[in-house]
Amino acid sequence: MDSVRLDKWLWAVRLYKTRTDAAEACRGSAVRINNVIAKPSGKVHIGDTVIARTKAITKTLHVVGLTEKRVGAAALPEYFEDRTPESEFEAAREKQANAKLFSHKGTGRPTKKDRRDIEKLIGPDL
Repeated sequence: MDSVRLDKWLWAVRLYKTRTDAAEACRGSAVRINNVIAKPSGKVHIGDTVIARTKAITKTLHVVGLTEKRVGAAALPEYFEDRTPESEFEAAREKQANAKLFSHKGTGRPTKKDRRDIEKLIGPDL
Protein backbone atom coordinates (compact mmCIF):
# COMPACT_ATOMS: atom_id res chain seq x y z
CA MET A 1 0.00 0.00 0.00
CA ASP A 2 1.56 3.26 -1.19
CA SER A 3 -1.06 5.74 0.03
CA VAL A 4 -4.38 5.94 1.90
CA ARG A 5 -7.26 8.42 1.80
CA LEU A 6 -6.79 11.03 4.51
CA ASP A 7 -10.26 10.67 6.07
CA LYS A 8 -9.85 6.88 6.30
CA TRP A 9 -6.41 7.17 7.90
CA LEU A 10 -7.55 9.79 10.46
CA TRP A 11 -10.45 7.53 11.45
CA ALA A 12 -8.31 4.38 11.48
CA VAL A 13 -5.72 5.87 13.86
CA ARG A 14 -8.50 7.07 16.19
CA LEU A 15 -7.96 10.80 15.79
CA TYR A 16 -11.66 11.23 14.99
CA LYS A 17 -14.49 9.06 16.25
CA THR A 18 -16.13 8.55 12.85
CA ARG A 19 -14.99 8.80 9.26
CA THR A 20 -17.67 11.44 8.72
CA ASP A 21 -16.13 13.55 11.51
CA ALA A 22 -12.73 13.20 9.85
CA ALA A 23 -14.12 14.25 6.46
CA GLU A 24 -15.92 17.26 7.97
CA ALA A 25 -12.73 18.33 9.72
CA CYS A 26 -10.91 18.22 6.38
CA ARG A 27 -13.64 20.23 4.68
CA GLY A 28 -13.49 22.75 7.53
CA SER A 29 -9.74 23.35 7.02
CA ALA A 30 -8.88 21.69 10.34
CA VAL A 31 -6.47 19.18 8.78
CA ARG A 32 -3.21 19.88 6.96
CA ILE A 33 -0.74 17.55 5.26
CA ASN A 34 2.78 18.99 5.11
CA ASN A 35 1.33 22.46 5.96
CA VAL A 36 -1.14 22.39 3.05
CA ILE A 37 -4.89 22.33 3.73
CA ALA A 38 -6.08 18.84 2.80
CA LYS A 39 -9.27 17.45 1.30
CA PRO A 40 -10.83 14.24 2.68
CA SER A 41 -9.82 12.46 -0.51
CA GLY A 42 -6.21 13.61 -0.19
CA LYS A 43 -3.58 10.88 0.01
CA VAL A 44 -1.39 10.22 3.06
CA HIS A 45 2.06 8.77 2.44
CA ILE A 46 4.68 7.44 4.86
CA GLY A 47 6.84 10.36 5.99
CA ASP A 48 4.08 12.99 5.77
CA THR A 49 3.33 15.35 8.64
CA VAL A 50 -0.36 15.65 9.50
CA ILE A 51 -1.61 18.54 11.62
CA ALA A 52 -5.19 17.95 12.81
CA ARG A 53 -7.29 20.19 15.02
CA THR A 54 -9.81 18.41 17.24
CA LYS A 55 -12.15 19.99 19.77
CA ALA A 56 -9.57 20.07 22.53
CA ILE A 57 -6.13 20.13 20.91
CA THR A 58 -4.17 20.55 17.68
CA LYS A 59 -2.14 17.39 17.14
CA THR A 60 1.00 17.10 15.01
CA LEU A 61 1.60 13.56 13.75
CA HIS A 62 4.41 12.08 11.66
CA VAL A 63 3.09 9.18 9.53
CA VAL A 64 5.14 5.98 9.91
CA GLY A 65 2.55 3.44 8.74
CA LEU A 66 -0.60 3.22 6.62
CA THR A 67 -3.89 1.51 7.35
CA GLU A 68 -7.49 1.69 6.16
CA LYS A 69 -8.87 -0.42 8.99
CA ARG A 70 -9.44 0.93 12.49
CA VAL A 71 -6.74 -0.27 14.87
CA GLY A 72 -6.63 -0.72 18.61
CA ALA A 73 -5.12 1.94 20.84
CA ALA A 74 -2.13 -0.28 21.65
CA ALA A 75 -1.18 -0.50 17.95
CA LEU A 76 -1.18 3.25 17.28
CA PRO A 77 2.63 3.74 17.59
CA GLU A 78 3.01 1.55 14.48
CA TYR A 79 1.18 4.16 12.39
CA PHE A 80 2.30 7.58 13.67
CA GLU A 81 4.72 9.43 15.95
CA ASP A 82 3.04 12.08 18.07
CA ARG A 83 5.06 15.29 17.70
CA THR A 84 2.51 17.54 19.37
CA PRO A 85 4.28 20.28 21.36
CA GLU A 86 3.86 20.11 25.15
CA SER A 87 2.44 23.65 25.05
CA GLU A 88 -0.66 22.29 23.27
CA PHE A 89 -1.32 19.82 26.09
CA GLU A 90 -0.79 22.58 28.68
CA ALA A 91 -3.25 24.86 26.87
CA ALA A 92 -5.85 22.05 26.77
CA ARG A 93 -5.42 21.37 30.51
CA GLU A 94 -5.73 25.07 31.29
CA LYS A 95 -8.84 25.42 29.13
CA GLN A 96 -10.44 22.45 30.91
CA ALA A 97 -9.61 23.87 34.35
CA ASN A 98 -11.04 27.27 33.39
CA ALA A 99 -14.24 25.69 32.12
CA LYS A 100 -14.83 24.18 35.56
CA LEU A 101 -14.22 27.54 37.29
CA PHE A 102 -16.65 29.47 35.13
CA SER A 103 -19.59 27.10 35.02
CA HIS A 104 -22.94 28.88 35.14
CA LYS A 105 -24.43 28.05 38.51
CA GLY A 106 -28.16 28.39 38.82
CA THR A 107 -29.13 27.58 35.26
CA GLY A 108 -31.53 24.80 34.59
CA ARG A 109 -33.63 22.88 37.03
CA PRO A 110 -33.21 23.59 40.77
CA THR A 111 -31.38 21.01 42.82
CA LYS A 112 -32.89 19.35 45.87
CA LYS A 113 -30.91 21.71 48.12
CA ASP A 114 -32.15 24.73 46.14
CA ARG A 115 -35.75 23.51 46.53
CA ARG A 116 -35.33 23.15 50.30
CA ASP A 117 -33.84 26.64 50.56
CA ILE A 118 -36.78 28.07 48.60
CA GLU A 119 -39.26 26.27 50.87
CA LYS A 120 -37.52 27.77 53.94
CA LEU A 121 -37.95 31.26 52.49
CA ILE A 122 -41.60 30.77 51.52
CA GLY A 123 -42.54 29.06 54.77
CA PRO A 124 -44.63 25.97 55.50
CA ASP A 125 -47.05 24.49 52.98
CA LEU A 126 -49.41 27.06 51.57
